[in-house]
Amino acid sequence: MRPVLSCDEVRRLEDVIEKEGTSKAELMEFAGEFVASEALKGNPSRVVILVGFGNNGGDGWVAADILAQKDVHVDVVSPVEPDEISAPLARHVARRTAGRDVNIVVGPSKDELGELIGEADLVIDAILGTGFHGELRPPFSIWIPVVNELEPTVLSVDVPSGLDAQTGVVEHDCIRATRTATMLAPKLGLYSADGPEYAGEIVCGRLYDQLDEVIDDVEHEAEIVDSADLIDFFEPLPMNINKYSRGSVLVVAGSATYPGAAMMAAKAAARAGAGYVAVACPSACANLVRMALPSVPVIDIPSDSRGAFGAAARKAVCKAAEKFSCVLCGPGITTAAGCIDVVSGLLKMDVPLVLDADALNCLAKYSIGGIDKTPELYRRDAPLILTPHHKELSRLIGDDPVADLGTAIEASRRLLWAAGSEDMIVVAKGPSTAVAGVEKVLLPMAGPASLATAGSGDVLAGIIAGSVAQAHNYAGPWELLCAYAVTVHSFTGFAAASRFGEKSVIATDLIDLIGDAMELAAESALHDLGVLDEGSQVEEA
Repeated sequence: MRPVLSCDEVRRLEDVIEKEGTSKAELMEFAGEFVASEALKGNPSRVVILVGFGNNGGDGWVAADILAQKDVHVDVVSPVEPDEISAPLARHVARRTAGRDVNIVVGPSKDELGELIGEADLVIDAILGTGFHGELRPPFSIWIPVVNELEPTVLSVDVPSGLDAQTGVVEHDCIRATRTATMLAPKLGLYSADGPEYAGEIVCGRLYDQLDEVIDDVEHEAEIVDSADLIDFFEPLPMNINKYSRGSVLVVAGSATYPGAAMMAAKAAARAGAGYVAVACPSACANLVRMALPSVPVIDIPSDSRGAFGAAARKAVCKAAEKFSCVLCGPGITTAAGCIDVVSGLLKMDVPLVLDADALNCLAKYSIGGIDKTPELYRRDAPLILTPHHKELSRLIGDDPVADLGTAIEASRRLLWAAGSEDMIVVAKGPSTAVAGVEKVLLPMAGPASLATAGSGDVLAGIIAGSVAQAHNYAGPWELLCAYAVTVHSFTGFAAASRFGEKSVIATDLIDLIGDAMELAAESALHDLGVLDEGSQVEEA
């Protein structure tokens, strides 16, 4: 797993490295060398480097010097003369580079900039770094649209200019990078909000030889989960197994209004590997579920006048739940009084529990100002996995806004630290999903935009429940198990988009591709470990 740092954590890491004997001036030299090495991979003959006023621009000046020494024609575009650059380190390297064989263009017009970019093989964006937030100011508010209009190959330094490195939000405009060469560790904003749209391929320059020895001296906002980290989950089934020892899932879901949610979640749990899956749903939709899922037992639960769980549902559901390895509750149940009662009853049991969709909305109704204010409502000894999207997560913490990866992580931590349980996980769903536990936050592989479709979350909940049900003797962190489920879900999105087209994927397409997704994820893990070559199936996906 690879650390992802907040902007504050990066600054603290630089301070640690400086105390170990490597100055920030040396780190700037190493950063410039890394940018130059990434630029040279494309064998450019002419490069335009856009620099700003700060240390991000300093990295660009160092790269310009190195590229010029490699016989690359370099045009450095600066808003001011080298002597007028405000950041001392950047000013020093700019003065040095100005005395070398590079062409410096100060304050070009829009047309002049367009001509330079049009003649270049590569544009290096070293305008704004991790300290930027808010709206762009001239001349950068002019430069960035010119770059994007011409669509050159762009290598951004640390983060694309215009992107908030902490939140991933783009307020005005932002460089659309082909590749982003980030330093020491990826920044959270590259994976949050608008970040994935603008960052392109992300490569990381370690810069410091002893980085592994010091990076744990600072907290990590999150850690990226590579497929290789999940290799243990791809073991084949043992021969001496039966449907019960494979794990069982009770899906408490559905209503007269939303019977399909129960169907999708149950089928996904079975496809994810659970040996026995049953559905407990209101009697108003039980026959529909039976007809749709002939291999899945359906337990009729008393319903109310609107086809949701009724007043007698809690006792019936909890009695059924005693027999299962895992219970998934929430898809399509609505927030009727009987549903709230069912969620309350399941929370008091000692069975591993996944709460999704309306179960989370029922939970949010328990308290005023957020459930973290009354953690006894959801604190339990058995594993508890919550799977909210941003709006549901906002409701759980009392309607404080959750709009990006950073705020989702912060909100998840509020819930986790209030409960204080090592067996509680929040899977904060979004364009980049965070799997948060008390000790760490994991970022599994993000899926394609095609997953943004109604019912996709029901499928993910089923995959999580099916995975948990199989984990009888699982001793590893629950974060990693949930990260595995999210990764499989992401691969179903890629497989479905490949088969049906990105805009044509619907949630039911994902379910029958879960097996294919598991194979793709396993191949990706083996490829990461160097077992498979570049021609594997996963490369095509």
